[in-house]
Amino acid sequence: MWRFRGVIQSRYLVQRHGVLSHRRTFLAQPYYAHHDDVQDQVLVEGRANTRAAILNRPSCLNALTIPMVDRLKKLYESWEENSDIGFVIMKGSGRAFCAGSDVVNLYQLINEGKVEDCKSFFNTLYKFVYVMGTYLKPHVAILDGITMGGGAGISIPGMFRLVTDKTVFSHPETQLGFHPDAGASFYLSRLPGYLGEYLALTGDKLDGAEMIGCGLATHYSLNARLPLIEERFGKLMTDDPSIIENSLAQYGDLVYPHQRSVLRKIETIDKCFSYDTVEEIVDALEKEAAESYDEWCVAAVKKLKDASPLSLKVTLQSIRDGRFQPLDKCLAREYRISLNWISKSVSNDFCEGIRARLVDKDFAPKWDPPNLKDVTKDMVDCYFKPPNESELELELPTALREPYM
Repeated sequence: MWRFRGVIQSRYLVQRHGVLSHRRTFLAQPYYAHHDDVQDQVLVEGRANTRAAILNRPSCLNALTIPMVDRLKKLYESWEENSDIGFVIMKGSGRAFCAGSDVVNLYQLINEGKVEDCKSFFNTLYKFVYVMGTYLKPHVAILDGITMGGGAGISIPGMFRLVTDKTVFSHPETQLGFHPDAGASFYLSRLPGYLGEYLALTGDKLDGAEMIGCGLATHYSLNARLPLIEERFGKLMTDDPSIIENSLAQYGDLVYPHQRSVLRKIETIDKCFSYDTVEEIVDALEKEAAESYDEWCVAAVKKLKDASPLSLKVTLQSIRDGRFQPLDKCLAREYRISLNWISKSVSNDFCEGIRARLVDKDFAPKWDPPNLKDVTKDMVDCYFKPPNESELELELPTALREPYM
């Protein structure tokens, strides 16, 4: 507890000087981009000195589509070049910020043989995440409601992340036969201890207070105060991060993880999830459960056994690699992994997981391989290589936008 109390009290330092620190100055020239008319899925609110991108698919929990990520990338690049705009906001419509990628749509595209469209989606999404992670202007993501998978990826690399009493964060990809992507191997691997491995492998949820506690969020406010915060932002004429930070702090609340929070299990997490293999992690949890009769350990084991065995092993290696790589390298690796999943070169687990949990909803995926012992090192290694020699790697503008560690 004391370990996380210190993290909570220094949440501003975590963002500005620690896990996701990237303070910048900028010199922008006006540039006004023409926007297509496709774009009811991402609305724009404009004030004198700010722009807000509003994810607008509330019936689908604002899940990301190809047009959405393409529009977001174009908008953010044009706003960055516009010297009249001081800072940028992102928020969602309805009860979600963003539930991640629209994987059901990806599932349909794969089944229709439109794999190139899926590649285009991941290519554009990861390039936008890189823009977000290297953005020159202050950015505020209002993570009010469900924030999952790629929804976290398009927001957490930004400067400020405001959470509320309605926020629910998770990376459930291993339950779908996929891997935490869109920069997740970068920011999850930088969480305290082995919390990132725990969240990535189990898909467990965090609330807003827990996101503050571990450094994923920078500010907390009650949902009821959001109109006051947005009204305050509408009056700001600044590009100074400290002024924006002060405005967020003015309406903020000091919060602590609840008594049953996973953050209070950090010693057990470090003990069990520090092992080199998924098998050792499962064994350690089962031993801990037998010795302590802790329901949390039993639940963690169940989550791991419900997940795709192949996804678990690929995910663990990806998170471990991410600890030592900058954002651009993490995204490039994740792009390779994603292309291998959608190509079905090793396994059909991605489509099978979506079918079982989101399409047919029988919740009985037939994983291939069906258990951890049948997942070979060669299978896992395949996901970290290009699907074929002619496949292009993810190209990011690292010479123009310097990545950060």
